Amino acid sequence: MSSNKGNILIVDDNKSILTSLEILLNPEFSLVRSLANPNQILSELRKNDFNLVVLDMNFSAGVNNGNEGFYWLRRIKEFNPDISVVMITAYGDIDTAVRALKEGASDFVLKPWDNEKLLATLKLAIQLNLSKKELRHLRDRESGLKNEINRDHREIIGSSSKILEVLKMARKVAGTDANVLITGENGTGKELIAKEIHRLSCRADELLVSVDMGAIPETLFESELFGHVKGAFTDARENRQGKFKLADKGTLFLDEIGNISFHLQSKLLAAIENRKITRIGSNEPISTDIRLICATNKNLVNMVKESLFREDLLYRINTIQIELPPLRERGNDIIELADFFLKKFILKYNKPDLRINHQAYDKLMRYTWPGNIRELQNTIEKAVILCDTSVVKPEDLYLKPAGNISPESLPTLEAMEEKLISMAIEKNNGNLTAAAEQLGITRQTLYNKFRKNKPDVK
Repeated sequence: MSSNKGNILIVDDNKSILTSLEILLNPEFSLVRSLANPNQILSELRKNDFNLVVLDMNFSAGVNNGNEGFYWLRRIKEFNPDISVVMITAYGDIDTAVRALKEGASDFVLKPWDNEKLLATLKLAIQLNLSKKELRHLRDRESGLKNEINRDHREIIGSSSKILEVLKMARKVAGTDANVLITGENGTGKELIAKEIHRLSCRADELLVSVDMGAIPETLFESELFGHVKGAFTDARENRQGKFKLADKGTLFLDEIGNISFHLQSKLLAAIENRKITRIGSNEPISTDIRLICATNKNLVNMVKESLFREDLLYRINTIQIELPPLRERGNDIIELADFFLKKFILKYNKPDLRINHQAYDKLMRYTWPGNIRELQNTIEKAVILCDTSVVKPEDLYLKPAGNISPESLPTLEAMEEKLISMAIEKNNGNLTAAAEQLGITRQTLYNKFRKNKPDVK
């Protein structure tokens, strides 16, 4: 059965009409059902996926005002707003037809009908239903994609006064559309704060589009941000939406904005000021509705003084500035974050009994964390991988109290590789195939590495 030809339900109390329509429609459509009693309409709609209902307007003898048809039209639309309904009657006039269309009918047909015109009308009504279904499917898919993209909500860990002040500021600005500039050292969690502002905003159901400005080559700057039309340049094989348009109705997060070269800053400023972009190869301006959040680890004020950053662009992007504190200034947040990462990695590496002792906590607190939270996460993951006991001790952290890590204190790649291989084989009870799959390598590669690390094993 070809479902794209459409399924039709005919409702008419005149059995000769039903028979005539069945004979006419059966060769043309996938499924044709007929009812003489309108009280069975909803039951029939539950049984089959109909694209169209052909509905008579009068069912009681001597009544021709069409009210019965309008009643069932409303019931059908309440059950399924997308289903097409074509009203059919022998007692029609302009006012009745207009009312039927206003109340949701797709079309209005008078008896007796012309077969060819009726078929064309019904096929058009079915196409309308299929288009509505496709549109709903696309909207549901878009909504699902947005939810999937935005669902990575990671809790911001910490209870120090400095991080609480940052979160308080984030909550205040989230309800506005003010441009926000987030500053702070690398690894302090600037993107997390941007996501938190988006999550708490009225745009939370739309996309947050993140762009690493430092990773975009100058030659691709306009194409990446504003888009291009097919044929605009050699490799422009199709139309492309830029990040500004992709973030329409949502939030655009420009990370590492201090890395944009001076001559490109004017183009970014124009897009931000006008909320309009022009794709490469087109002369047509496109309006965009975005909430702008930027981030940098650079001192933009100093860059302005050195003529490396436009002063007008700085004023435009930092209506509100949020400064993230470095990890070394967050006190016991270091312990909270270490415990958070420990729970994460003991699950990942199947070491449920692992804990950190007090001496190791002291070492974490004394360290200056030049790489901030990102470095702490890496340190805890490394400790979980390499720790041979159920307790993470100071020597498992590979940190020096002064905060400067010497190359000699780091484990070798070979040592970490051997540890991971041993853990994977042990976790999979010696099954090399399963262990290789877990590690993302082939069984032969795993076997070769295992033999290399343990040459005495045959």
